Amino acid sequence: MSTGKMLFLGVALLGLSACAKDTFITHTGNMPSAEKVEQLKNGMTRNEVRNLLGSPSSVVTLDRDTWIYMSSEIEQIAFMRPEEIDRQLLVVKFNTDGKVANIEHLDQSEGKQLAVSEQKTNAPEQEQGFFRKYFGGVGQISPFGSSGNIDE
Repeated sequence: MSTGKMLFLGVALLGLSACAKDTFITHTGNMPSAEKVEQLKNGMTRNEVRNLLGSPSSVVTLDRDTWIYMSSEIEQIAFMRPEEIDRQLLVVKFNTDGKVANIEHLDQSEGKQLAVSEQKTNAPEQEQGFFRKYFGGVGQISPFGSSGNIDE
């Protein structure tokens, strides 16, 4: 075999090896084990749930009586966009007495994709004139702390 053909073959093999499938799988969240989830029962208190499952991934802001435990597996091949391949949610709802009233176990098949709007809403405060933009902060900075008194 000639040197040119050997060099070409070496470069071709090197180029093909660069196209190897490098798969990275990332696990996120703090989903408790199946054994611990099976021990969860209606009527348990918040402290009993926290001792059994640990702190939740999230507590619903407007409804402090809903705790969410979640986990997700994300696969990324080389430089391609990451893709979620698995998602698990455990939703624990408490009644007004602080005891477990409902337990839901959801997976990725029960989720819905939401379209994200690209539109922007301008707030009137963001539209500043020239003087307010460049001179609006004059006099608001206090070099001696928050009160501005030198004698403190």
